[in-house]
Amino acid sequence: MTAYIIIAIIAYLIGSINFSIIISKKMAGFDVREKGSGNAGTTNILRSVGKKAAAITLICDILKGVVSILIAIIVGNIFKNLDRELLVQISGIAVILGHTFPIFFGFKGGKGIATSLGVLLISNWQIGLICLVFAVVLMILTRMVSVGSCAAAVLFPILTLFINDNYTVLSEGKNGNVYFVYSVILAIIVLYNHRSNIKRILDGNENKISLKNTEK
Repeated sequence: MTAYIIIAIIAYLIGSINFSIIISKKMAGFDVREKGSGNAGTTNILRSVGKKAAAITLICDILKGVVSILIAIIVGNIFKNLDRELLVQISGIAVILGHTFPIFFGFKGGKGIATSLGVLLISNWQIGLICLVFAVVLMILTRMVSVGSCAAAVLFPILTLFINDNYTVLSEGKNGNVYFVYSVILAIIVLYNHRSNIKRILDGNENKISLKNTEK
């Protein structure tokens, strides 16, 4: 039990390192939460600071998810008596919660999409790529990041029911279904974080993204 708690704490603290806030203060001299949508994430950085800052933020947030899962995998490989799948799941949930409610920044963070992508890609690259492509296509078609993000979140649990290959951690005798409840939890977190966006989408006034007018 102690190992699971330690993994949760480590992942949460990693998630709490909010790069959008750090980068916006460093590159633009303000807290990104004071601008635009008030969200501490890549999209608001893109609108408020520019493409370069957004790209750095995106990469760093993805790496938070990757590093957290890698730590869980390493611990699972060292201590054979632990449930390796559970370690990965605890780490994935904790790092996203850390990003959303960062202890270092007053528990007001981002919506966790980039970090979730990192978690998905390192957990199962096939599912991660499918969700990424699905999200990007929808974002391009609708010009709404929230539509692609929410749709990909819903797609994730569905994929775990049908895909049993390419999991970084999947013990013998188990299949992708072992990640179903975990994937539902992650989807719920993402949808909850996008509740205001979902309302705007339904009302027909969700913000649309445009790279043409964004500073470099």
